[in-house]
Amino acid sequence: MADPKFTEQLGYLIARANRLIEEDLSKRLQSNGIAIEQYRVLKSLEEEGPLPMGRLAERVLVEPATLTKIIDRMVRDNLVFRVPDEKDRRKVRVALSASGVAICRQLEGIGDDHEKHIAETLGEGELKDVRRILFGLGT
Repeated sequence: MADPKFTEQLGYLIARANRLIEEDLSKRLQSNGIAIEQYRVLKSLEEEGPLPMGRLAERVLVEPATLTKIIDRMVRDNLVFRVPDEKDRRKVRVALSASGVAICRQLEGIGDDHEKHIAETLGEGELKDVRRILFGLGT
């Protein structure tokens, strides 16, 4: 079988879909002054509580050095704060501040609306299939 054209390759199609999805979410977050990576940090901390930087970098899908810059900005904006790890004082955990919790509440509707938009675009059945397939890639 011949190789598919570049624009038909699975990696390209997933990257293209990701770009379209992130553009939509970015537009929705813009009025709150929150970038997608910051949104991922906020939602991760909201769901899991304080996290070590390494675990948070994995959840947010960025390199640890990039996460450090993101967290520095979020600390300056009073959205999160750093705390020493209780078990290993050399490690740092990141936690939501009261302002971060408040922003998370404001962003709930945005995340929900974004998901509804994707569901409307794909259809519920196809969305379930896409989720199942993509979850399967990580296992």
